[in-house]
Amino acid sequence: MELQAGAVMKARILSPDLYTYGAMLIGGIVRGSGADVTISRELSPGDDTVFLSLYSTQHLLQPRIRSFIRQHREAGGTVYIGGPVSSVPGMVVGELSPDAVVIGEGEVTVRRLVSEGFNPGLPGIAYREEDGPVRVNPPELPLSLERPLPLIPEDIGSQSIRGANVYIETHRGCLGACTFCQVPRFFGHTIRSRGLEEIITEARAFREKGATRISISGGTGSLYRYEDGKINTGAFVELLRELAGVMGPKNVSAPDIRVDCINDEVLDAIRDYTIGWVFFGIESGSDTILHQMGKGATVTRVKEAVEECRNHRLHVAGSFIVGYPTETPEDYEQTRSFIAEMQLDDVFVSIAEPIPGTPLARLALGIPHDRNPTYTPTEGEYKSLHLTESEARCFDLMMHADMFKPRLHVVTDQVFSTYLQESRKQGSDIRAVTDLLLKYRDLIA
Repeated sequence: MELQAGAVMKARILSPDLYTYGAMLIGGIVRGSGADVTISRELSPGDDTVFLSLYSTQHLLQPRIRSFIRQHREAGGTVYIGGPVSSVPGMVVGELSPDAVVIGEGEVTVRRLVSEGFNPGLPGIAYREEDGPVRVNPPELPLSLERPLPLIPEDIGSQSIRGANVYIETHRGCLGACTFCQVPRFFGHTIRSRGLEEIITEARAFREKGATRISISGGTGSLYRYEDGKINTGAFVELLRELAGVMGPKNVSAPDIRVDCINDEVLDAIRDYTIGWVFFGIESGSDTILHQMGKGATVTRVKEAVEECRNHRLHVAGSFIVGYPTETPEDYEQTRSFIAEMQLDDVFVSIAEPIPGTPLARLALGIPHDRNPTYTPTEGEYKSLHLTESEARCFDLMMHADMFKPRLHVVTDQVFSTYLQESRKQGSDIRAVTDLLLKYRDLIA
């Protein structure tokens, strides 16, 4: 759609189910580019221009999203899709048939879409040409992190993402190379940090709109202002102190930290200026699996980091991934033993998901279903529940972790049913995603 001279674009930012920070960021850019824009979590067709933010590969499989795009375009509207799903833009075009996909960090591209309308030569978009093939125009790089305030919805205080209303971005990039993670592939390995004054101004804007708790985001919080190969402790401490001054110390969280990115000052700041929790991506109690995952950490280092946090009177949560394609029963038992020994304050368990653009996705696509634990039926103690091996490990680890949390957790029939249902859903979702990736194997390999 080409805008007429002097015309003002009428646009909506749609972020299904929750207001992602990325959607609000794009909303601010669309507003700052002169459009009449609103933001919503609800999908409703119309004749306007929609920027649809999709953060999960599973969105590509949802009938409601497919139906919305079809109906919206039939009504004369335009749909641009962006977000993490854009790592394989040809797959998004193939499955959802939008007007275009905005590739990667879309700030520059979105500004031009608002001011110029669709242009087949516009950098940073993918679309289907009239004769059938998908054309992909690489984005312009590098990008500045300076931008207008996000488009903050009036009901931002109503949503909860791990207890926070919103995760605000402090920097982009990650030093790590975890095989299952999209962050370094999407944003790169170089750490690009935002200005402190801009972050604080943004936090005030969220507070004024009703947000009561914010978290900082960027992969690993303590990498803010990372310089010369080392953590900029002073900058991170100042960041948390200033945010606590806006929100209150018990209304800020900095949960996601690598075990090799902490020191005494970092942990003291988390204790003094946040809710007092650290969230480690532990993933496995097996050194073999940690190495295959590219975690860059050993089980010994993880244990040391947990103890360091406890010495600073912090609560420690850990995430674990089961069903990694190369995980053996012995690897899994080491994870169970780790959880029993460390008695974490909280545990989150997920089945390995092959996110497009990651080494894990390529690994999963190269393994036959009869050797992939997410497809093979379990022959263990949960055989009667008709679970796959990945689902069985997920279910077992959820219940096992409850036995070793410091606070008593009773596995009632309701808890049993909830864990079983969650494990089955994860398995089903990941099989559906894997089958989708197989359909586009040539674009992913």
